[in-house]
Amino acid sequence: MNPRPIAVQWRLPVLAAGGFALVSGLYAALLLLGLPVPAPHVPLEQVHGPLMVLGFVGTLVALERAVALGTRWALLAPACSGAGAVLLVLTGPSLPGRLLLVLASVLLLLIYQRLWWRQPGPALLAQVTGALSWYAATLLWLAGLSVPEIVPWLATFVVATIAGERLELAHLTLPRHGVGWFLAALGMLTAGATATALWPAVGAYLFGVGLLATVAWLVVCDVARHTVRAVGLPRYVAVGLLTGYAWLALAGLLWAGAGPVTGGSRYDATLHLVFLGFTMSMIFAHAPVILPAVLRRPLPYGPWLYAPLALLHTTLTIRVLVGDVLGVPAGWRWGGVGNVLAVLGFVGAVVAALVRAARRRTRTAVVPPVVPAVR
Repeated sequence: MNPRPIAVQWRLPVLAAGGFALVSGLYAALLLLGLPVPAPHVPLEQVHGPLMVLGFVGTLVALERAVALGTRWALLAPACSGAGAVLLVLTGPSLPGRLLLVLASVLLLLIYQRLWWRQPGPALLAQVTGALSWYAATLLWLAGLSVPEIVPWLATFVVATIAGERLELAHLTLPRHGVGWFLAALGMLTAGATATALWPAVGAYLFGVGLLATVAWLVVCDVARHTVRAVGLPRYVAVGLLTGYAWLALAGLLWAGAGPVTGGSRYDATLHLVFLGFTMSMIFAHAPVILPAVLRRPLPYGPWLYAPLALLHTTLTIRVLVGDVLGVPAGWRWGGVGNVLAVLGFVGAVVAALVRAARRRTRTAVVPPVVPAVR
């Protein structure tokens, strides 16, 4: 007996919870930037990172994997991460919200177990590693570590998950030892994240080396190197991927060259190189492919997609170079505001494109076909 697929109307509330986490995380970013916006009663700034990485990105990843598995119970994983994010917004870093995020990672691992039974492989192994990193991050957070101390695990979650997805697409064009190189880089990344929890003084250096090894594999083996010379959607996706890899390489250099960091301008730069420059670039690039699969609605490609992507990279450059490196507070603050506008602009443009596409389908459906007169 085949499992019944997840209906679209069941996916929408989960997607809405992820969107709520994104908007709340961006509002927390404005508070952290020192903008004169109304402050909520809960310490929203303390959960900015978990909201963005687990509440938003985690919910998207878990929802996409649940749809790929095609069974209704799998929707519990993104539902738990979305509900956990809502609780973090309402109550701050409370125990119930954090427990829901732990539960979401466990359910995501169960989804990967079922997918592994269908088709095991190194690409899925990388995504399992990402889910395990999510689990480790939330457990360490429960154990009393601060959010800056679990950043390497949060970074491993997004990097390993995305690298696994890119391996799936690159398997036909891989060099002779491409898979072995990939597994070695994945092992270095995971070992580095583990070392940051056990030996923080040296673990950050190892983690930076693991990031650089992963970026090197992505740059050499990803099909984006070839599709960037194409046109239309393939070129847009490739531009988003390659620029994201550049930001991740800079983060790896900061970790490998300067060691552990949990505050200050270098922390701000490292954090946002990974979670804005890399992760948001990946989301921008993959949205025209993933959203239609999740929503069963087409997202037509258009050159407008380049506008929020360019704004993201421009404002991140200002934030990191002018604000963090040169120490100009205005550059850091307004670069951060530009980052928020880039993400909101992309979301707004995607929603508008989906609405326009739906209206065109509706008009096409209601207009009766023209039948030529019989003479």
